[in-house]
Amino acid sequence: MDGEEPVWLIAANVVAWRRRGTGGQELRPGTKAFKGGAKVYVSHVHWGPGGERLTAIGRARHTGRWVEVDTATRHLYGFRPKAVYTPRVLERLRGSRYPEGFDADRVVTASEALERNARKYRAEIAPALPHPDRCLCHACLTGESA
Repeated sequence: MDGEEPVWLIAANVVAWRRRGTGGQELRPGTKAFKGGAKVYVSHVHWGPGGERLTAIGRARHTGRWVEVDTATRHLYGFRPKAVYTPRVLERLRGSRYPEGFDADRVVTASEALERNARKYRAEIAPALPHPDRCLCHACLTGESA
């Protein structure tokens, strides 16, 4: 460690499976950028019309390199505040559009709001249509849909 000050970010995990396609009947593992279950750090939230998108830093699905990607809030879960010391994450954050991270006083409320929004957005994916048999989406695997 080179003695850098930690930065408050929001840690989260990528859903193992996500619903997509017409009526949400198709399942895809993780996201295009991240493997399912991967730990990512939220560096910025686009609060605009409801916090539907955010900027996440994590290890890329195919290369393992640290990348910064704008992604949908619904593709992440388990939002929690985290003081980040990892040099690669801090380096990536310094070179990003939003290098400041989150205010230490507001990081807890922001992570709780993101968790609520993610659940809401996952529930809105084809609400009138049933999930396929033996569905592996995050809502079914965790009992969130009940």
